[in-house]
Amino acid sequence: MSTIDSPPSAAPTQADPYALRPEDARPAPASFRDRLRHLGPGFVLSAAVVGSGELITTTALGAKAGFALLWLVVVSTGVKVWVQMELARWTILNGRTALEGYREVGPRVGRLGWINWLWIGMDFAKMFQRGGIIGGTAAACSVLWPVIGEPLSAGSLALWALVVTLAAILLLQSGKYGLVERACVVSVIIFTLITVSLAVGLPATAFGFGTSELGSGFSFEIPAGTIGIALAVFGITGVGADEMTTYTYWCMEKGYARWTGPDDGTEERARRAEGWIKVMRLDVLAGLAVCVVCTLSFYVIGAAVLHPQGLVPEGNEMITTLSRIYTDTMGPWAEYLFLVGAIAVLFSTLIGSTASVPRLWTNTLGMLGVVKWEDVASRTRAIRILTWTLPLVWACFFLYVQSPVLMVQIGGIGGGIFLLAVVVAVWKLRYAGVPERFRSSPWMTVALVVSSVAILCVGVYGVLDTLGMVASE
Repeated sequence: MSTIDSPPSAAPTQADPYALRPEDARPAPASFRDRLRHLGPGFVLSAAVVGSGELITTTALGAKAGFALLWLVVVSTGVKVWVQMELARWTILNGRTALEGYREVGPRVGRLGWINWLWIGMDFAKMFQRGGIIGGTAAACSVLWPVIGEPLSAGSLALWALVVTLAAILLLQSGKYGLVERACVVSVIIFTLITVSLAVGLPATAFGFGTSELGSGFSFEIPAGTIGIALAVFGITGVGADEMTTYTYWCMEKGYARWTGPDDGTEERARRAEGWIKVMRLDVLAGLAVCVVCTLSFYVIGAAVLHPQGLVPEGNEMITTLSRIYTDTMGPWAEYLFLVGAIAVLFSTLIGSTASVPRLWTNTLGMLGVVKWEDVASRTRAIRILTWTLPLVWACFFLYVQSPVLMVQIGGIGGGIFLLAVVVAVWKLRYAGVPERFRSSPWMTVALVVSSVAILCVGVYGVLDTLGMVASE
C-alpha cells in the first residue's frame, strides 16, 4: 500500500498540487479498501509529531506529575482532531492553504490578517522547539558515538548538531523526499511498537502499575507545579496548531484538492468533493490512532518508571534520563536500543519540520508579495533556499540555549496560544467558505463545538494562570 506521494520536486512531471485544473479531477474511491490506498498526510503528520511531543514533553510530564495528568493526555490527543478536519475540509473545497484562509479572518494588518502575524510570532517560538529536536538528536548521537571528548560535551554536541542539521538539509535537497518520508514513517512505527510493548510489559517488572494508578489519572486535577508543562503538553501533543496548518499543505500535495477539481457548480464536482473529504477524514483518524497510542505509552512509561525515582528529563542529560526507561526495566544493553530508536524518531520529526516550514514561510512571503507563490519555479526556488537556511537557524538556537526539554516546552506553549486563533479562523471559514451541504452533519458540528470549547477553556486558563504568576512576582 502506498501512503505517501512524492512532492513536485521529486517528480517533475507531476501537476502543480497547488493549482486546480479540470483535467486533474478524478472520482474519489468508493470503498473503504480503496480509500486506504489514498492515505498519507495523516501518517506524515504523525511522524512529525511523535518526536518532540510524545518522546520528550509527554514523558517529562509523566515523570513530573506521575499518573495524575493522564486525563490531560487523553483530552489533548483526541479533542483537537475535529478542528483539523474542519480546516482540511475548507482547503479541499477551496483549493487554498490554511495560511491563505487565515488572511480572510479580519482585521488585516497590511497584506496579512492578524492570525498570519500571530503565526509568524508563534513560528519564532517554534524555532526553540525545532532547535530542541536538533539538540535531542545530537545528544543521542553524542552518547552513542562520542567523537569529540566525553558524551554530551560542548564540542560533541556542537559537532553532532551540525551533522544532524546538514543531513536533514541534504536529504531534502537530494530529490528523494518521498523515500525520506517513507523511512521516517517506518522508523516511527518501529519505535512505537517497541515503546508500546514496553508499556504493556511494565506490570511484570519492578515498575508495575495497576488499575488504581490508572484510575487516579482521571481525577481531572492539575497538581501544583505542573501547570507550565501541562500547557506545553496540551499545545504540543496530538495535532497542534502548526500541524493543523501544515496538514492542509500535505492534503494539497497528496492530491485531495487537485483531484476534487475547481468548483464549477456541478453535482459531479460536489460528489467528488464529498468523496475526497471522506478519504481525508479516514486519513486524519488513522493519524490520530498513531498519536494516541504513542502519547499514552510514553506518558505511562514516564509516570511508572521515572516518577517513582524522582527522575525528570532536563537539560542535555535528557537523553540519558530517558534511557533509564529502558535500562531500568530491561538492563544496560537496552540503552543502545533506546538511543537508536530516539535518533530515528527525533530525526524523522526534524525531517517533517524541514519539509513543511519552508513551504509555510514561502506561502507567507508570497502573500507579502516577496515571491510568486503561484509560479512553480519561483515557489520551488524559495522553498529550497529556506530549506538550507531555516534548519541552520534552529541549530544555532540549540547551541545558544542548550536545553532541549525547555526549548520544546517553549514551542509547545507558543503553539497552544496560536491554537486559540486557529479555532477562531475555523469557525469563520466554516460559514464563509464551506457550502451548507458540506456542514450539515450534526455529529460533526457537535464534535467541533466540544473541541473548540475544550481548547478555549484550557487556553484561557493558561493565560490567566500565567498572568497571575507574573502579578505575584
